[in-house]
Amino acid sequence: MELTFQKGGLTARADTLGGELVSLRDQWGTEYIWNGDPAYWSGRNPVLFPIVGGLKNGRVDIGGRTYEMARHGFARRSEFVIADSGEDFVEFELRERMGTLRQYPFFFSLRVRHQLCTDGFYTQFTVTNPGTVPMPFCIGAHTAFRCPLGEGERFEDYRLVFDQTEDAVSILPGNDGVLLHDRPGPALEHTDTIRLDHAVFDAADTLIYEGLRSKSVRLCHKDTDRGVRVDFSEFPMVAFWTMPGKEAPYICIEPWQGCAAFDNESGRFEDKPHCLTLAPGESKSLRYTVTLLGE
Repeated sequence: MELTFQKGGLTARADTLGGELVSLRDQWGTEYIWNGDPAYWSGRNPVLFPIVGGLKNGRVDIGGRTYEMARHGFARRSEFVIADSGEDFVEFELRERMGTLRQYPFFFSLRVRHQLCTDGFYTQFTVTNPGTVPMPFCIGAHTAFRCPLGEGERFEDYRLVFDQTEDAVSILPGNDGVLLHDRPGPALEHTDTIRLDHAVFDAADTLIYEGLRSKSVRLCHKDTDRGVRVDFSEFPMVAFWTMPGKEAPYICIEPWQGCAAFDNESGRFEDKPHCLTLAPGESKSLRYTVTLLGE
């Protein structure tokens, strides 16, 4: 079920299936969120929980037992309930059920709040452990923005511009999605800019960065600066992705708390990079904010 909410000139829609924000339009009717055209990619803005990325051989060790879970976890395919809503926001909740316990043996509450602001929106994830044992988890966003935004523009007209000059090597996924610990991908060499080029994603699949100086990144047109700014300051990793080999008209900006399995990792959930563990009764909130530019 989809819900519509508004603030000023902004109109948003969110779906109980996956708990996603699936549309954001400005006062002129410009849509910023990818529409999920399956010719390119049927996703739009999935919530990644309780893992980010894939597991090695699709399996993970939790408490000495082996569990299987699909890429990016089960939240993206789950039906959330409406926990709260108002004129300019909606908050969804997902809790454990038989299907989740077979993959992830914990009682949990995942709340996802989409809140419109005067110039954009924020999404906040709140994870709570209502159980009696420590609960490890990872969580991330996968927001797909239309790129290009305007008629007559090209994907290559856009740039990713960080708020700081960066010197960083990207983490490279292998053919099976497992991250390669000893094979670096494309580097940021004393620059704040990534010029969008489908050929880069055809070769690398995903650009994944860890520990950047920057707290935000702009996706903007090279001439007009029109686009969005994403504040990922509460997350230790950020990734950029578009479907390889498709020349797809979108780019995903993905703040991550956690990542896919590395080829040399132990296989234990709690050893995953940037995994968080909640004590019984504890909660953790993480937020990213999207600001529209060039309005």
